[in-house]
Amino acid sequence: MVGIAKSWSLGVQPLISPTYGVALRDLLRLEGMKGVTVLAGHGGLDRMVLGVNVMEVPDIADWVKPHDLLVTTGFPLASGGDQRGGAVPFARLVRDLHTRGLAGLGVKLGRYVDTLDPEALALADELDFPVLGLPMALAFDELLRQAYGRLNELTAGVLERIDALHRALTLLVLEGGDLDQIAAEVARVLDLGVLVTSTDGRERAAALPDPLRRRLEEADLLEPGGRFRVERASTRPAPVGDGEVRLQPIVAGGTDLARLVCFSPHRPLSHDDVVAMERAATVAALLVTRQEAVAAVENKYRGDFLRDVFLGRAGDSTYVTEHAASLGWDLDGHMHVVSAELDPMAPDEPPVSGRVRRSWQERFATAWRQVCEGRRPVVPTVDFTAEVVALVPVGEPGPDGASPVDRLVAAVQGDRGGGRRPFSVGVSRLVTSPEQLPEAYLQARRATEVGRRVKGGGSTTRFDDLGVHRLIALVPDPAEARAFAVDVLGELAADTEEAADLRTTLQILLDHNLNVAEAARRQFFHYNTMRYRVSKLERILGPFTTDPHLRLDIAVALQVLQLRT
Repeated sequence: MVGIAKSWSLGVQPLISPTYGVALRDLLRLEGMKGVTVLAGHGGLDRMVLGVNVMEVPDIADWVKPHDLLVTTGFPLASGGDQRGGAVPFARLVRDLHTRGLAGLGVKLGRYVDTLDPEALALADELDFPVLGLPMALAFDELLRQAYGRLNELTAGVLERIDALHRALTLLVLEGGDLDQIAAEVARVLDLGVLVTSTDGRERAAALPDPLRRRLEEADLLEPGGRFRVERASTRPAPVGDGEVRLQPIVAGGTDLARLVCFSPHRPLSHDDVVAMERAATVAALLVTRQEAVAAVENKYRGDFLRDVFLGRAGDSTYVTEHAASLGWDLDGHMHVVSAELDPMAPDEPPVSGRVRRSWQERFATAWRQVCEGRRPVVPTVDFTAEVVALVPVGEPGPDGASPVDRLVAAVQGDRGGGRRPFSVGVSRLVTSPEQLPEAYLQARRATEVGRRVKGGGSTTRFDDLGVHRLIALVPDPAEARAFAVDVLGELAADTEEAADLRTTLQILLDHNLNVAEAARRQFFHYNTMRYRVSKLERILGPFTTDPHLRLDIAVALQVLQLRT
């Protein structure tokens, strides 16, 4: 039997290595390892062994590979090293082998080396690098045969397990299974928590018990809204306590479809776990592709119907309500039409291909669809190529005072992780009957456009909050609105740097009720400079400082230019 110093107790479960290896602890159980004593480094007995190497030269450290178990007769230790003996070289050898990631070192005692240096053994204990005392009768060829036999046996078992998982998942897909069933099967076979998410981390399926979900939340890998922060585990495993989270892309035909997330709370995921994840991701890609093809057809059908409703050509309200009900939509209640569009790229962003832009829109539409379909009652939502439209029922404000629309927008935005793009949202007036939907859709689109111009990107704008901008936006002929601005502002309406500078001064004056001193401070001008500018503006515009009606016209004209340019 194996004798172990310091009464070390062996475990009963062999560990799987990162690359189909076997724990040194398990290797010591082999028949050829009888009589082996663990002299030092007991904390490293769970190191993984991928192969066995024999050391018969002093400079062996230059020729070893990680996860090797190195064995020697002791001759290099007795004959190598410096002139002062073998103790110092042995300590250096222990450190070198540990640095190179070896599983351990076995030395035959009693032939060339009777004892090993205590300081070197103390170093091995400190590094948790196992040093084994090998009996004289141990035959290296028999050790090699048994060790590689055990490794081959383990590898075959792992591959069989992975193939069985692949067959089971494929059968699930062929029998019409869904992503939840795939996640459950992967979780059962690998004994892991599993999530299937969109590319930006929105949950699509899960086999993740509540305790594991809470662990991920505590590790800040799950948002309060449930989105997994894929950006934090996209390039390398994310450690969580004693375990880790790994992420496997689900890809088909060069298209990034989803993410397979596996979480072990107690151990790092092994190489065979990763291989099994890759197989599972391949099968999941088939199912996701099928689901997205079906979703695309359904979305087009629903989108065509809703577009007809917005154009007023879908039929009377009774037919619209009944047909919507067949799609799982309730259009009888009060609601708001919400239009959401991705914001244009910033000037400093590098240009991207049309394919990338389409992927942004698809991810954006998917995010809205998942959030809206998760609400009860279901919120109707469709993708109109360049915008997403949702019909959001009126509801009570949340505990934080947020309206149903605000909660939906916040859920889609999340923390903007996972590569999500900023977007703007427009909200119509209250809709009380299907006949009002066409006008409400125009209001929502107008609110999106005006809100982005006035507030900038990433805004949520309600049509009722547009104020004078609402009136300007409702002018059907943009040329007429522009003509009004030119008539009022004259040369200030020109598209020149000087005119734009004077318009800025004029707007600041109006914003501060013609307080010249305050306007001068806001523009960092001298008071007399601002007085000169006021005089110049009055020569161009007329006596706007004393004529309130002229000031009103000027204020409206400035807003027209802001919206129409």
